[in-house]
Amino acid sequence: MTGFRYIGRKRRTHEDRRFVAGRGTFAADVRRPGMAHLAVLSCPHPAATILSIDASRALSMSGVLAVITGEDIAAAVGSLRHGLELPGIGWYPLAVRQARHAGEWVAAVVAEDRYIAEDAVEHIEVAYRPLPFVVDPEDAVRGDSPPVHADHGSNVVFRRTFTWGPVADVFAEAPHGLSYRVRWNRSATVPIETFGVVAEWDPGRGILDVWASIQMPKYAEQLAGALRLPDNAVRAHFDIDVGGSYGVKRGIRQSILAAHAAMTVGRPVRFLEDRLENMSGGDAHGPDRIFDVSMAYDDWGHVRAMRMRALDDVGVYPGRAPLQLGKPVGAIVGPYGIGAVEYEAISVTTNKTSQVAVRGFGQAPTNYAIETGMDKVARALGLPRDEVRRRNYIRSFPHRIPSGTEYDSGDFPGVHDDVQALVDWPALLARRDALRAAGRPAGVGFAACLEPSGGNSAFEPLFNPANDTTTWMESAQVKVGLDGSVTVVMATSTSGQGHETLAATIAGEVLERDPDGIRVVHADSLAGLPTNSPVGSRMAIMLGGAVAEAARTVRTRMIAIAAHDMGVPETEVGYADGTFRCGGKERGWRDIVLIAHRRYHRLPGGEPGLQALHVLEVPTGGGLPTVDGRVQMYPCYAFEAHVALVSLDPVTGKPTVERYAVGHDCGTVINPDIVHGMIRGGVAHGIGAALYERFRFGADGQHLSGSLTDYLLPSAFEVPEIEICERHTPSPHTSHGQKGAGEAGYLGAPAAIASAVNDALEPFGGELLALPMTMRDIRAALDPEPEAVP
Repeated sequence: MTGFRYIGRKRRTHEDRRFVAGRGTFAADVRRPGMAHLAVLSCPHPAATILSIDASRALSMSGVLAVITGEDIAAAVGSLRHGLELPGIGWYPLAVRQARHAGEWVAAVVAEDRYIAEDAVEHIEVAYRPLPFVVDPEDAVRGDSPPVHADHGSNVVFRRTFTWGPVADVFAEAPHGLSYRVRWNRSATVPIETFGVVAEWDPGRGILDVWASIQMPKYAEQLAGALRLPDNAVRAHFDIDVGGSYGVKRGIRQSILAAHAAMTVGRPVRFLEDRLENMSGGDAHGPDRIFDVSMAYDDWGHVRAMRMRALDDVGVYPGRAPLQLGKPVGAIVGPYGIGAVEYEAISVTTNKTSQVAVRGFGQAPTNYAIETGMDKVARALGLPRDEVRRRNYIRSFPHRIPSGTEYDSGDFPGVHDDVQALVDWPALLARRDALRAAGRPAGVGFAACLEPSGGNSAFEPLFNPANDTTTWMESAQVKVGLDGSVTVVMATSTSGQGHETLAATIAGEVLERDPDGIRVVHADSLAGLPTNSPVGSRMAIMLGGAVAEAARTVRTRMIAIAAHDMGVPETEVGYADGTFRCGGKERGWRDIVLIAHRRYHRLPGGEPGLQALHVLEVPTGGGLPTVDGRVQMYPCYAFEAHVALVSLDPVTGKPTVERYAVGHDCGTVINPDIVHGMIRGGVAHGIGAALYERFRFGADGQHLSGSLTDYLLPSAFEVPEIEICERHTPSPHTSHGQKGAGEAGYLGAPAAIASAVNDALEPFGGELLALPMTMRDIRAALDPEPEAVP
């Protein structure tokens, strides 16, 4: 972190000004002339044939402009894309002939305002014939379960076993082995803002304008494809602020529905989900996964081989959800030197709300499964849990793991030592013991994990050979205006990650201009540049790298102009603080800008002006998987070590997180406040997943968590102060050594909290192997046979 002018320095983010002043522009702030509003009708059954829809009463209401059904949609638009080739699984914004989960949208009303639309929804009469359904993934994986999509032929949409290394031989030879099962139940990110979209069709120009709260790769292209329009007929406005996402702001169904409605009524249409629509029928649910894991290990505690079976319930429409079993391939051994792995990935459909991408894209559940094993190995050998991790850490880099991915850099034992020093590990254990002696069960948890970053596409061809995508490029343009001011153009939406600050800081570093004076703007999808959106902790690497390369091109051009104007070789021109010097000659920043923009006769040739566009390929990307599934998944790997102290109320089982600390290494930190915010928010998110948050479904297929009354979130009272220490191991693959940090905190916090709770339960002979660990679960584990309550 030395040698930088602006990178790594504490400074206010560019975005602060408008948000603190209430000047943000969100989808709900967009007002278009003549704008109509949309509301949806949800199905009450987990599976049912739609016999008829009678919208006559709704259409007779004053202010109602149209009622749209699934049949209308299917006649006008194409099926949405899945991440796999799935014949027989059509996917539309509204149910077509059959509803497949309780809460699925079956009709939509377009009206003058939202109030009229919601009232009209209640006057639509739908006749259903209930059908058999399946909600348990273990039932769904069997061949005799009720089919979610009869035309597909099976509820299993993906199943493959990968074997990397001599797994069977190692298990046969290892002196010890253990097996266990853990369950990661459905939870989400629950952003403050639900999904919102405004669509406006201009038939004169043949352009669909869309303003939406999205975080979605290839959004405009997917929208155009479904609506059967050319890509250049859709203009997505990426300057809309997004009120939180962490992966769930997919919004394709909602946007297609709003766009079709706008084309139908000839007016702009807004669809802003309410909380029930969002949580029961929208894009909210994350992984729902059962792990069966076996580990082979030696007397020293070295885990030599692992078998993992992951059964994931993706809900009714797979979309990209099966690919969430793919990303963990790139860190399938975590930070540990496990030499051989067998990984069976199974994805099944059920009659539940569809699963979407959630922070980490499937990595957090896998980390939890691996870390549970490390705790179990330690207990089986009678070793300290932190020591077993230390013994298993990878220590030399670059390091290629069995699945074919090369880790770029790191110092795992160093970060481990840092966080233990931060909490004073012996004193923390003593505090735990003091709590126990005072009659309050308490435990210390430790978890280590990697954060794959750089957002490569390698899991797509790995899971779907028909998809031979090998790049997830990102781009940026850097321009210097006539007055010398610098503007950076980026081409994607942002949902709180501070991309404007990132781009300005890196451009300022390269050009040696104050980032506070650099403007960053979002281009729309027609005027903009190639992008794959802020997913996979990729923007510091990809947007940052694209900005750095574009800025270097501008800087090189300015040096060439200065050299020509001074009559000296380019190689002898030095640049510092906006001044170009060679011997006793010099030219200022403003001098070079004026030459570039106005004095062509003083240029060394080439185009006038000062601007550069750079499209960055993913570092280490560009390759397809091997036949046995080995692949370079991500270019960069950040590392985290988490420590938690948790106490339990002996009567109610209520957990209290007494202390929480994170050791973190994401290479070069661009902006400390942004990274620390990511870590703290991610830990809070992980505490929720570990202790509180769950989307529940009844045996009757009904969704039981459709509001924030039923879906429990941690508040400021449940999240302690989060202490952070940092180590900086630069990546050799990025512009300034940076790695990703957007998923930080969440990837390790659930495992650390689970480790602490089980440490507290160990003296009672209890153990919990499913998340969330609720008060009821903890209470039962503390006292397996409680007295009957009269």
